[in-house]
Amino acid sequence: MNTQKENAEFVEKVVRGLDVTYEKLIAEKRAQNEEIIVLRNNKIMAIKP
Repeated sequence: MNTQKENAEFVEKVVRGLDVTYEKLIAEKRAQNEEIIVLRNNKIMAIKP
């Protein structure tokens, strides 16, 4: 069986989906001129787009 190959393909699809979702989120935040909340160096930061 190709279990490892199937798992790798599934993980790749999930990661691509997350990338697309993140890009849409950033575009929406920029359009509405809202801050983006991120975690950097164990600190919560608000970034203006």
